[in-house]
Amino acid sequence: MGGQSDFLHLQAVRHLFWSRFHSSPAPAYSPMSTPAPTDPQVPSKDASSQQGSTPIVPPFEERLRMFWEKNAKTVYAVVAAVLIAILAKGGWEYYQQEQERGVQADYAAASTPEKLKTFISQHPGHVLSGVASLRLADEAYSAAKYTDAQLEYQHAVDILKSGPFLSRARLGLAVSKLVGGQKAEGEEKLKQLANDVSVIKPVRAEAAFHYATAALDAGRADDAAKYLDLASTVDQAGVWAQRAMMLRATLPVPAGAPADVSTKPAAKP
Repeated sequence: MGGQSDFLHLQAVRHLFWSRFHSSPAPAYSPMSTPAPTDPQVPSKDASSQQGSTPIVPPFEERLRMFWEKNAKTVYAVVAAVLIAILAKGGWEYYQQEQERGVQADYAAASTPEKLKTFISQHPGHVLSGVASLRLADEAYSAAKYTDAQLEYQHAVDILKSGPFLSRARLGLAVSKLVGGQKAEGEEKLKQLANDVSVIKPVRAEAAFHYATAALDAGRADDAAKYLDLASTVDQAGVWAQRAMMLRATLPVPAGAPADVSTKPAAKP
């Protein structure tokens, strides 16, 4: 009886344990109790945060669109300013060209001394006004009005800053002073022209010749010979060089100059 009672007791305990095991619900899943995966292919939390902190560079087209949206007004303003400047420059150049054409037409129409004077008064300081003054000076010189000629030549010199017309005006001023009674001043201006290498060669030769003739009239033969030689060499093909050589041949040989070998008697054999 004792063995049978122990067996029945064990069966009762087994039945109680089995019923509790199958009747208890499954434990709920807790994410905190589950360890993080260690598979390197699955990104961890730290790796995700590092990837999120890396800036993403937009493509070129997107950057261009963003720049245009931000600076479109500025770009338009700059382009408009450049176009306005170009148009203004072109308009100003066109205006100047038209003005110059008008001045040239007025000069061409000035065919008398009175019209030349009117042209000079209407266009003061213009190069063509200097040329007009030079024409008036030449006409006054031809009429032996040397004082009027000096005034017009001086006016031309003041306007014409460079070029052959300036050399021509300076020469006319010097000669008009020379023949107009101001010999010393005229001779000094002629010497300056003759020795000025910036002056065109024909004017230098003519100035040297006129100074040489003035020196001859004053009895300065050596000075005259010096400037006749200059006139004949500075523009050898010019008319003033030829006249200088002809006048130079009439002068006596300066003292101390070597004698011409052609005048020596032939040596005896």
